[in-house]
Amino acid sequence: MTMITNNLPTAELQRLDAAHHFHPFTDRAALAEKGARVILRGEGCWLTDSEGHRILDGMAGLWCVNIGYGRKELAEVAARQMQELPYYNTFFQTTHVPAIALAAKLAELAPGDLNHVFFAGSGSEANDTNIRLVRRYWQVKEQPEKRVIIARWNGYHGSTLGGGSLGGMKPIHAHGGKIDGIEHINQPYWWAEGGDMSEDEFGLARARELEDKILELGADKVAAFIGEAVQGAGGVIIPPKTYWPEIQRICKKYNVLLILDEVITGFGRTGNWFAAQTFDIKPDIITIAKGLSSGYAPVGGSILSDDVAEVVGSGGDFNHGYTYSGHPVAAAVALENLRILQDEQIIEHVQNVAHPYLAERWAKLAEHPLVGEARLVGLMGSLALVPNKTKGAKFASEEGTVGLRARERCFANDLIMRHVGDRMIISPPLTITPAEIDTLIERATKSLDECYAGLQKDGLLVAQQG
Repeated sequence: MTMITNNLPTAELQRLDAAHHFHPFTDRAALAEKGARVILRGEGCWLTDSEGHRILDGMAGLWCVNIGYGRKELAEVAARQMQELPYYNTFFQTTHVPAIALAAKLAELAPGDLNHVFFAGSGSEANDTNIRLVRRYWQVKEQPEKRVIIARWNGYHGSTLGGGSLGGMKPIHAHGGKIDGIEHINQPYWWAEGGDMSEDEFGLARARELEDKILELGADKVAAFIGEAVQGAGGVIIPPKTYWPEIQRICKKYNVLLILDEVITGFGRTGNWFAAQTFDIKPDIITIAKGLSSGYAPVGGSILSDDVAEVVGSGGDFNHGYTYSGHPVAAAVALENLRILQDEQIIEHVQNVAHPYLAERWAKLAEHPLVGEARLVGLMGSLALVPNKTKGAKFASEEGTVGLRARERCFANDLIMRHVGDRMIISPPLTITPAEIDTLIERATKSLDECYAGLQKDGLLVAQQG
């Protein structure tokens, strides 16, 4: 068996990594100088690195290891499927049992009339699929000019050219541009951008920017609106309760399809199978990935309403697909993951145990002098780091300076939390226990204390003026 063993010293692994591995979203030169953290194994909510540190993973990998690490059942299912049928495509009027079974299971779990699945290898690929799906939908309905998709600034829908174009992150757009026919409106981030408006008023105002944009472009030109139920990579931005009802009203009024990106929020993250149920959203398409297999195998997809599937399906060939659409091993692993979520009542654990306890402990972090806001939905939360307790206060330093310092203190204290600008975010495995939540809060508090002391020492507790 050819592989690099885990017996190599950390420094040698880091040298090989720097020499040959080009990392995503990373400054290559800076990483080579510092050396990557080498993760060797995972169990439950915990990781072990090459130096023997036992690290609490407050991010479930990249929002995806919903059932926790080390579930041997998924490895056994993958091995069996590899021996039986390791690969076959789903092109050319062909299918196989794992793809059939997974599509049927997703139709059973998804709300409303979302009964059809187009498989992809990731959430990014699935959102690329959605661009073609909605444009083809309107072509078949003899309205080919309806092709513009409206999204949100600071939204994230993947980093492929299509997904990155849908997303509203300008640093991604800066590296290669974006495709045509994508427009953006502002995000529903009340705490930082709501000013003197109440949260409900702000939610309505931001939703009505969609109507303004539709009228500006012409309703006959707008194909769809896409949004994350909760903006994940944007900083766990939880919209005001008035936001999604108004978005849905506007989409219905102007005959615009609604795409709900649930790559992060699906499969229990918000306390239901889908955030569509948490927020009472009735989308035409749901984007899925991550928690679909708990990250154990790369798989994603688009769950389509009866209407979208019937219209696109009535137009002859749909000229789109991926080599690994419905990959049999990935589909088998995803099915076993869903079985575990269901049989072990992990989503009920989120609802009845993990969320209530984390919500109680998380809210108290708002009392910390470095925290201006502590928000949580299900098992995804955020802390706004601030120079003072004024709503929306920002640091005078470049955005992200303080967040990075806080993240580094978390890493030093064997806790993985992520920073988005000057917000700290978490998304732990759904299996996290109250005792592990206590550990998370203790390590987060220690990290905040250390960060605050460092900011005081370096004179960085200064607010932006104006």
